[in-house]
Amino acid sequence: MCKDKKVIGIDVSKDKIDVYKAGVSKVYSNDQQGFKLFKKELLCEYSHCVMEVTGAYHQLLAMYLHQKGVAVSVINPLIVKRFIQMQLHHNKTDKSDAKQIASFGEQQTLNLWTPPAKHVTQCKLIYACINQYNKQSTALKNKLHSLASQGIQTGALVRSVKRQVAHLKTEKNKLEEELEKLINKHDAELYTNLKSVPGLGKKTALLLIVSLDGFRDFENYRQVCAYLGLSPVEHSSGSSVRGRTRISKRGNPLMRNYLFMCSFTACEHNEQCKALYERIVNKGKSKNYIHIFLFRK
Repeated sequence: MCKDKKVIGIDVSKDKIDVYKAGVSKVYSNDQQGFKLFKKELLCEYSHCVMEVTGAYHQLLAMYLHQKGVAVSVINPLIVKRFIQMQLHHNKTDKSDAKQIASFGEQQTLNLWTPPAKHVTQCKLIYACINQYNKQSTALKNKLHSLASQGIQTGALVRSVKRQVAHLKTEKNKLEEELEKLINKHDAELYTNLKSVPGLGKKTALLLIVSLDGFRDFENYRQVCAYLGLSPVEHSSGSSVRGRTRISKRGNPLMRNYLFMCSFTACEHNEQCKALYERIVNKGKSKNYIHIFLFRK
């Protein structure tokens, strides 16, 4: 970041954006009208806007500023939270958050944000919807189980719930087909390579590509492990503290669950994984430890 640029801290919420620049705090609406008003008061060539990732709320503003040629950085909120804690600040308001984000931007090296490719965003939206359908389907199946345990296995209520389960399955299959078409169009070679790994199924391969943006931002497997929360975390100090080493569990829990289940299949059908599994079992390690070790490899 150029030293002459003025850092502007932005705290984004559903309906408004709190802006802090040069000791002045202002509030704008989180819509196109608010963006235009904010842009009028901005000197593009001397401004660097910094905001946190806030689900979907920050995306429109970040895209708008990027299209207008304004330097934008989108920061992991956990990093900003730790920065605020280091400053020993206790107040938690939108106004104070915007000020602290600006302070963070002034003291840290910032990477410029660039919008993801259109197909990447579309894939993530489709998979989020598929995941939601899975949760709804599970809830409805649990409802059927609950009704059956009460002796209710027929009737209008049971038929209605079954129709909803069937409908969700149909819609989910359609979205999975659309997702596979997009992946085959943009990442066909990677998709084929992932499916060729013994123990790795089609759904896991799709989720890996969607979650990791086709591995474009990763240089080695260690970075992938860290991003998915698979990196080991050691807890020890001096001679008295000897905590168990665990994985960090940061990142996508669904992806970790898929990989964990794949490790069971890999132990049966992947000769290298099978040999590694047997070797570690002979050392007396727990089976859960071995499966976690395998899907990190």
